Order: sequence, then C-alpha cells, then structure tokens
Amino acid sequence: MDLDDLLRRYFATNDIDAVPGPALAAGIERCQVDLGLETEPGKRFALWTLLYMLGAAPDLDEVFESEEEREAARNFMDLLDAAGKP
Repeated sequence: MDLDDLLRRYFATNDIDAVPGPALAAGIERCQVDLGLETEPGKRFALWTLLYMLGAAPDLDEVFESEEEREAARNFMDLLDAAGKP
C-alpha cells in the first residue's frame, strides 16, 4: 500500500492538510474499521502507520499479534520521533 493511495482512498486527496475536519474524522473512522477487518499483515501495518501519523492509531497490542510486528511498529514510531514528527 502506498501512502498516496491510502490518502486518496480515505480522504479523496493527497493533501491531508486540505481535508476539512468532518471529512478527516470520517476518513479516520473508515480507516479504523478497515484496520479491524484486514487480515494481511502488511496491509494492517500500512493502515496502522497512517492512523499513527494522524494521531488515531490503536494500541500496538490490539493490532499486532506477533512481537516482531509490534517491534516493527515501535521502530516506525522511533523513526518518526527522531525526525520530529508525531
């Protein structure tokens, strides 16, 4: 899954800053539902990272079954923190 594809799918634009509040909330909700239904690990990770960047990601233990997946998510969070992002 490509970030631009995810943004277009859930928010109908590549420019997340241009999404009005109600549309942002609706897109986040749809993404959260899809995350809960997704069974493929790579797609789950992509959806979780998008939600994390938007400040709406569920806890790692709720999303990832394996410690390896949780560690990959922690590494992603560390990289964003080091870059000065959420």
